[in-house]
Amino acid sequence: MSETKPPVIVIAGPTASGKSDLAVDLALKIGGEVISADSVQVYKGFDIGSAKITAQEMKGVLHHMISILEPTDEFNVMFFQKKARECVDDITGRGHIPIVAGGTGFYIQAFLRDVKFTDDATDKEYADSLWKYYEVNGCEALFEKLKDADPASAVSIPKENIKRVIRALEYYHRTGVKISEHNETEKARDYIYDHVYFVLNDKREIIYDRINRRVDKMMDAGLLDEVKGLLDSGVPRSAVSMQGLGYKEIADLIYGERSPEEATELIKKRSRNFAKRQLTYFRSVKDAVWIERSDFNGENERMLAFMLKTLQDKGIIK
Repeated sequence: MSETKPPVIVIAGPTASGKSDLAVDLALKIGGEVISADSVQVYKGFDIGSAKITAQEMKGVLHHMISILEPTDEFNVMFFQKKARECVDDITGRGHIPIVAGGTGFYIQAFLRDVKFTDDATDKEYADSLWKYYEVNGCEALFEKLKDADPASAVSIPKENIKRVIRALEYYHRTGVKISEHNETEKARDYIYDHVYFVLNDKREIIYDRINRRVDKMMDAGLLDEVKGLLDSGVPRSAVSMQGLGYKEIADLIYGERSPEEATELIKKRSRNFAKRQLTYFRSVKDAVWIERSDFNGENERMLAFMLKTLQDKGIIK
C-alpha cells in the first residue's frame, strides 16, 4: 500500500445483491465506516423505495451520505465526488477505514480516480429545447436522438432518465465530443486512493427473484403513501429525486397514468434492467475483484474471510 494514498474499500454490485449487509459486517471486522454510493438514499424521506438501510441494520456502524439532501436538491457526480472525498478525510483522520458501498459505478470511478469536472457550462437554450421536445414527443423520440448522436451512451443511459439523456445530447451539441468518449477518457485517469474494488454478484435468477420480492415488500411497506406524502409536501414530480426507480412509477400511478399492477410490474422490470446495466458497467472495471455469492453458498462469513485475505494481500489492512 502506498504511504501517500489513503486506503479505501469498495463494495459494488447490482441492486439487491446484498452489498449493504456485507459492508456492515466488514466494517465491524476492521473498524470501518460506510459511505453510501446510492443516488436515492442520499435524499431525506426517500426511505422505502430506496431500500434505505435502517438504524438497526447499521449495527452501530457509522454511515455517511445517507439522508443528507432535501428532496428538491440536485444530486450529481460532482457533488458525490466532493462529499465522498470529504468523508474519506474525516474517516481516515479518526483512524478508521472508509468502505464505499453502492451500485452507482460511474460515481464510484469518478470518486476513486483523478477525474476533473471543469466543464460545467451548459447550453441552456438548447437543453430547454430538448425538454420541450420531450414533453411533446415523449421519451422514445428523445432517446432516438441519443441513439443517432451517441450510440454508446444509448447503451449505458436508461431512456427513462430524461435528465441524463438531455445532458448527453447537450454535451455533444455544445462540444462536438460524445459524452461516452469523454467518460472513457476520464476513466483512464490515475487513482487517488489505494483501494480494493469488490463486486458482489449472484446468479441472475436469484438477483431477479430478490428484486421482485423486494418490490413486493416495498409496496406492502407503504411505498404508495411515501410517494404521495412527498408530492403533497411540495416535492415536484419533475425533481431529480422523483426520477428514481420506484418513485417515478408510483408518481405515474398517483396521477392516474398507471394501475397499481402496472406500476408494480414496471418497477420490477426496470429494476431488473438496471441490474443488467450495472453488471455491464462493473465488467468494465479492470481491477475489480468479483465475489460470486454462489461460490460461497451465500454465506457472509465465508465471503468476509475471502475479503479479509484479499485486503491483507493488497496491504489495505494488516
